[in-house]
Amino acid sequence: MIATHTAATVLRALVRLVLGLVLAVAAAAFVFLAVGPRFLGYQTSTMLTGSMAPLINPGDVVVSVETPASALKVGDIITYRIPVEDQRVETHRVASLSRNATGATVITTKGDANNGKDPWTAVITDDTVYTTAAVIPHLGDAIRALRSPVVRPVLLYGAPAVLLVIVLASIWRPRAAVEQEDGHATVGAEGRA
Repeated sequence: MIATHTAATVLRALVRLVLGLVLAVAAAAFVFLAVGPRFLGYQTSTMLTGSMAPLINPGDVVVSVETPASALKVGDIITYRIPVEDQRVETHRVASLSRNATGATVITTKGDANNGKDPWTAVITDDTVYTTAAVIPHLGDAIRALRSPVVRPVLLYGAPAVLLVIVLASIWRPRAAVEQEDGHATVGAEGRA
């Protein structure tokens, strides 16, 4: 009886620890990916291609910070909208740099894994450009997995359901079980434990 009680208590504590860690990691990821970019002046993006491998691989998250365009130099890795086609966001290395007659920064870029430079020239007209400050390996893969058609409904409906069950179980748990787990017995009005 005591061994079963102890095993159940240890298992319960382990489950609480794991759930606490999962919630802490989820909260930290939310703050880093959703709140931080709005208030701390950085942006995050997930690398979709292998054009910057091996430094930045598909599924890695790139953290970029604003840098004065005047401080940009050849070799910096920047995240910018390409000046052609769909104007998608690209993260590539500055291959050449000059200033035009108006003082705007003119660049060509190249992916580290690509054979040649990108087939366009970009003109940076803003005062700042986003340069790569950090790379977080595989975080983008985890985000993509969480958005998958199988996992997303489980998170949207399953996680709140599990949380509700845990809350209700803690509310409706018999008082005697709580007292036994704490190792304390409460003396009732009759003077008995």
